[in-house]
Amino acid sequence: MKYRNPVIPGFHPDPSFCRVGEDYYLVTSSFEYFPGVPVYHSRDLVHWEQIGHALTRDSQLPLQNVGRSRGIYAPTIRYHNGRFYIITTNVDSIGNFIVTADHPAGPWSEPVLVDQPGIDPSLFFDDDGKVYYTGTHHDSSGVQGIGLFEIDPNTGARREETRIVWYGTGWKCPEAPHLYKINGLYYLMIAEGGTEYGHMVTIARASSPYGPYEACPGNPILTHASNRMRGSAIAGTGHADLLQAHDGSWWMVFLAFRPTEQYFHHLGRETFLCPVRWENGWPVVNDGRPVRLEMDAPCLPFAPVPAPQGRELFSAGFSPQWNWLRNPARERYEISAEGLTLTGADVTIDMDKNPTWVGRRQEQFAVECRTLLQPLALPAGGRAGLTVFYDGEHHYDLALTDGRLQLRLRVGDICHIAFETPWEGACELEVRAERMKYEFFYGAPGKAKQFAGSAITRHVSTEATRLGFTGVYLALFAEKGARALFPWFECAQREE
Repeated sequence: MKYRNPVIPGFHPDPSFCRVGEDYYLVTSSFEYFPGVPVYHSRDLVHWEQIGHALTRDSQLPLQNVGRSRGIYAPTIRYHNGRFYIITTNVDSIGNFIVTADHPAGPWSEPVLVDQPGIDPSLFFDDDGKVYYTGTHHDSSGVQGIGLFEIDPNTGARREETRIVWYGTGWKCPEAPHLYKINGLYYLMIAEGGTEYGHMVTIARASSPYGPYEACPGNPILTHASNRMRGSAIAGTGHADLLQAHDGSWWMVFLAFRPTEQYFHHLGRETFLCPVRWENGWPVVNDGRPVRLEMDAPCLPFAPVPAPQGRELFSAGFSPQWNWLRNPARERYEISAEGLTLTGADVTIDMDKNPTWVGRRQEQFAVECRTLLQPLALPAGGRAGLTVFYDGEHHYDLALTDGRLQLRLRVGDICHIAFETPWEGACELEVRAERMKYEFFYGAPGKAKQFAGSAITRHVSTEATRLGFTGVYLALFAEKGARALFPWFECAQREE
């Protein structure tokens, strides 16, 4: 049976999943975006539907003034005795913490803090009742490895000191650990090589969670870093999680990205799926072959999820796919029968703050997105419109301002007005995305669109930014006192 990778496209990195009967739940990192930690449900591991977020309250997720690609890193989701646990890291405030829920759609608890530095925390519930924490840890010489200690997951209290149990196989950045017990042995799976083109998954096993760990002779068990993968449609494979499905088959989810040209990618690190089999007590990923965009593997019976609606009416509120930049000032977002009214503050989308901005991930290279903007107030210097947004220094904006329509391109410290024309009244704004470029169009409601200009995807790519871990969003915004009504938004995949 064939299925398509990525199974969750667009900016969805660091996937972790768990099984409850015949239901599967998955979470990914969210960094500076709010709400945090999107939660997905599936019945077949291929088709995933977002059912909410784990961190939906400011008290759970303080993101004020956090930098780009900061905030929430690498959650792990686990299920034990009728309770769901997510452990993750807010790298700018409370550090490592645990939230719990009776159902993964929420509501989730307030954070329970874990007094342990490092990132990529994970929980393992052993069959003797003990629970172990694993995460990155540095020894007395400053060398990074994988730290482990017994923990009370309900209070976050450690029950012993942290000890490093494995340094990995020698590549940089040993991280993203997950501990499993399979056929009486403990398996510690990690990522190495850094979340770039050299990313990989390695694994070791021991008779005790404390080791000593024996590395798999076939390590890395997953990587696209070799020369034979140069030019592959999938790169940067790593940060994986592993489970056994209800039919007895084994599967792995992991992050990777789809390059556009050379070393550039702009959709972010995405969630991929591949089968696993066991041989001589070790996992063999996809029969040792590279992972493909189109996979041919025995699958669970397909259970498709509802297709996303083409046109979303804001009068019905926000669907779970929408995010805000950091904690939103909620009074700037008004939902009414007419749609969504945005009110801009002095904070602009160029700043690492909380502008009036609401967006959704770009999930495919070829998409077509449009909205209707009805200006209510455009004071001097005010803007409202549609943006292709990577971060505050890399975004392309089609917006109304001061009686004009502008296409404004921000790339690093360069801000260029690529197109400008007089405009009064309502305007439909449209962006047509391709693998290598964006094209921008505008027009009066119901009239033919006019071409405003284009911009290349390379300048909103991860490799063009400062330590970027996210991906492109398609967002609506308002600045500097501008007020604008957006009745609807629609986004559809195009033929590539």
